[in-house]
Amino acid sequence: MAEGNGGGDPGSQIDGERTEDYQKLINYGLNEKVAAKLDEIYKQGKLRHEDLDERALDALKEFPVEGAVTVLKQFLESNLEHVSNKSAYLCGVMKTYRQRKQYNTDSMAVNPGKGPNEENLKAILDRSGYTLDVTTGQRKYGGPPPHWEGPPPGPGCEVFCGKIPKELYEDELIPLFEKCGEIWDLRLMMDPMTGQNRGYAFITFTTRSAANEAVRQLDNYNVRENAALKVNISIPNLRLFVGNIPKSKSKEEIMEEFSKRTAGLVEVIIYSSPDDKKKNRGFCFLEYESHKAASLAKRRLSSGRFKVWGCEIIVDWADPQEEPDEDTMSKVKVLYVRNLTQMTTEEMLKEKFDEFGKVERVKKIKDYAFVHFEERDEAVKAMDALQGKDLGGASMEISLAKPPSDKKKKEEVLRNREKRLMQMLAQRG
Repeated sequence: MAEGNGGGDPGSQIDGERTEDYQKLINYGLNEKVAAKLDEIYKQGKLRHEDLDERALDALKEFPVEGAVTVLKQFLESNLEHVSNKSAYLCGVMKTYRQRKQYNTDSMAVNPGKGPNEENLKAILDRSGYTLDVTTGQRKYGGPPPHWEGPPPGPGCEVFCGKIPKELYEDELIPLFEKCGEIWDLRLMMDPMTGQNRGYAFITFTTRSAANEAVRQLDNYNVRENAALKVNISIPNLRLFVGNIPKSKSKEEIMEEFSKRTAGLVEVIIYSSPDDKKKNRGFCFLEYESHKAASLAKRRLSSGRFKVWGCEIIVDWADPQEEPDEDTMSKVKVLYVRNLTQMTTEEMLKEKFDEFGKVERVKKIKDYAFVHFEERDEAVKAMDALQGKDLGGASMEISLAKPPSDKKKKEEVLRNREKRLMQMLAQRG
């Protein structure tokens, strides 16, 4: 271990190889291997000791030694040019390492692809005067524009852009969207597990008219061959996914427990086990009164400071759903009926819904069904009349069915969530 003398300029060499900052790390309680790797990063100029806050240092101190060294090696190899908060970025890399361990992924190697064209990106930043801030979870361009005075843009100014190819970055998205109007900010959401984008971004414009123009021009726009973007006015994400909850807990118990721990909770969504209606599937969705309330709840629940019913819960944003437009939904004549028991048959459903109009067919799948009406007005009348009514020993939950592609995507999201949860539970033993 190097011995510090407390004198000299910060960063000066001691013991021929180590800096005074190395001794500070040792004094803070870091393992020698971890301190040595961090000191190497200091000497290469990618990080200064004063860039690290107590949260990052405490996390490194508590981390398994080999894991901390692996994390610091990846940090050293990362492109940090647009990272403004390196301490938070390092914490994000540590979080990703823990998640990969939970998923039983042996390697920390992440293949982020080629990344954006740095020359084109630099030209955009020089031209616009905007900044680019990179974290492990997103790449944020702008916000606010350099000349901006006054409050941020209001509701209706943000668009959701989905179906983005994984290898596409902001250097291509910015020129595309700024044709529609002045951009306030653009947030490309990243997957720290893969280093690629998550397939969607949020673009806020300075005016509603620009946001509407983006929907008009770019919805179904082919950004690559056979790769059409999906662009619509963004609805703020109010919903969190919470996994690893006891399957015995009811909707009411979940609401009571999480209302005590977070503010602004307005709804709990659970999916019952097809084999036992009294059990949930081990996860739920929490819906809050505002995006801000949901964000604060996510931060609190993800802090790791407490357990819920003795369980270490998994918390993440619920994946945003691409909602069909009003014109599409205005033509729907099919009802989606969920919360059905095993004893409820297609014949029972047809008999019940036939009271409100001609039912063409009924298709039941596990604990939900689709009821096809000949006329839309009759479908709406049945939905309003039968909402919450008992059939086969359970209260029906009824809504207009979304187009097949949307239903398929929703089920795929749920299956992926369950798969992730099962992997993490298996790792925890």
